[in-house]
Amino acid sequence: MNSKIFKSIIAVVTLVFAGAIGAAEHHAAQALEHAAVGSVHGDMGHANVLTQHAKVALKHARASEKEHAEAHMHMIKGVNHLNEAIKHGKMNHAKIATKHINEAMVHIKASIGK
Repeated sequence: MNSKIFKSIIAVVTLVFAGAIGAAEHHAAQALEHAAVGSVHGDMGHANVLTQHAKVALKHARASEKEHAEAHMHMIKGVNHLNEAIKHGKMNHAKIATKHINEAMVHIKASIGK
């Protein structure tokens, strides 16, 4: 299966499941949703769109840091990778930005026990 199609499917599935996650995990789910959509755009070379989704993901990830004290370290790593994704997205480095946004998703998922 084409990597872009697979990632698009993952992004859509993430959107569906994000709605089912409880209020306590709302910000982490929103951060993950925007990171997934940003990743798809990064794979398509849309660094500007990736940057916009990474910014929204970062806003939610920062809010989630406060909600997930027990998973704080993973969320901190997720925030750091989102910052790197934004930095590289602004420099039009889609591949590097995509790597960071994907790593952010790994840590954000870990912070919510997924």
